[in-house]
Amino acid sequence: MTQTQPNRDPEAVLASMGLVLPEPPKPVAAYIPWRRTGNLIYTAGQIAMRDGKLIATGAVPGQVSLEVARECARQCAVNALAVVKSAVGSLVAVRQVVRVGVFVCSEPGFYDQPKVANAASELLVEVFGESGRHARAAVGSVALPLGSPVEVELVVEVA
Repeated sequence: MTQTQPNRDPEAVLASMGLVLPEPPKPVAAYIPWRRTGNLIYTAGQIAMRDGKLIATGAVPGQVSLEVARECARQCAVNALAVVKSAVGSLVAVRQVVRVGVFVCSEPGFYDQPKVANAASELLVEVFGESGRHARAAVGSVALPLGSPVEVELVVEVA
């Protein structure tokens, strides 16, 4: 099998954007970072960690601005891609992004979860082209692990 978009190296695209995949995070509770069933990889939720620490903590928009929340969502997507790479060895194996779940720690009255989630979605389309288009949920939450303002999970189809 070949990838959906031949001649596209997602890791090279990330590098051209100035992004490097981090080491995939180790689970901090009773779960595994990914599960494969058939040609699908499901990632555990990834929080907004960069260089070993959270980009921000708290709820959107009072403690964390919309723009910082978008930065967090983008980093969560990068972290999820690192998990996918650890599962299959290379992002070239990704045929398509199937679904993205985005959870936003939201204050009452905040309804712009889709604007936060768009940052993760836009990154995936930049990296994978049309194969990065996906179904998505953007959900508000009262709290997320370790105080992260955003958490992102992926389902991808691999070769």
